[in-house]
Amino acid sequence: MIDHTADVGIRAWGESLAEVFAQAALGMFSFISDLESVQERESREVVVEGADREVLLVAWLNELVYLFGVEGLLFRRFDVLEMEDTRIRARCHGERLDQARHSVTAEVKSATYHMLEVKRNDLWHARVILDI
Repeated sequence: MIDHTADVGIRAWGESLAEVFAQAALGMFSFISDLESVQERESREVVVEGADREVLLVAWLNELVYLFGVEGLLFRRFDVLEMEDTRIRARCHGERLDQARHSVTAEVKSATYHMLEVKRNDLWHARVILDI
């Protein structure tokens, strides 16, 4: 994670752009709750589009924040089914928040464009700041 004033940042990397997006989502949910207590009882297909890779990453994470905020869905695994520079389709696995078993350690309001980066050197990597 990246410390940034009242916000928190995530760095994700992988062999593919799909792996980076999955790792960024995992990092965000790891910040929200202890994922060891989350079981894979439900799955949800999520499709998101964006103007470019950076916009897509923010839109992807914000869609997941929305699903957590509105439906209480805590995800712990992300299978990317289709990945393009401007579109992602993934199956997200987890379960609904259960106050008896899950502790919410932080409230993520949104992913931001501040210091946003998605690029490839030897590996793909991304940096995104979350507003908490």
